[in-house]
Amino acid sequence: MTIQKILIGIDDSKQAEHAAEYGFDMARKFNALVGIVNIVEPAIAGTSAGTDPMMGLPTPGIGIDEMELIEIQNSQSENIVEQTIKKFGGEMQVTHFTEYGSTADGIIRCAKEFGADLIVVGTHTRHGLDRLLMGSVAEHVVRHAHVPVLVVPLKSESQ
Repeated sequence: MTIQKILIGIDDSKQAEHAAEYGFDMARKFNALVGIVNIVEPAIAGTSAGTDPMMGLPTPGIGIDEMELIEIQNSQSENIVEQTIKKFGGEMQVTHFTEYGSTADGIIRCAKEFGADLIVVGTHTRHGLDRLLMGSVAEHVVRHAHVPVLVVPLKSESQ
């Protein structure tokens, strides 16, 4: 087994930070290249681009509020990526991706694009109805990825 490229999925959670630390440590041990990906899930604002002058109805489009929201999300994504590289990357060369849309599918797409041999993701603890309704990013990645996936749990403080 050769691990030459590791893709790490990150967000702004403690679980993702723990997974990133684990992934970077593994990369050092295997002398592997690192890619990190942060997925921006589009937020929907309730504004429209304007009003149809003939009908007086709202016209679909991106209003200024939505553009500002997109810029804020992009800025936050860049900040998450930069802080993760700064905290765990040291002198390592890191390839980073910002994807838009579904988190799990975005991680899988980036793994293919990067040519990853391993995907590392954290896991959020969800139970019961919340897990059923929300689904699990880690579970979806495990089920659909074409390379091994390491799911790194965050130990609770009580353990």
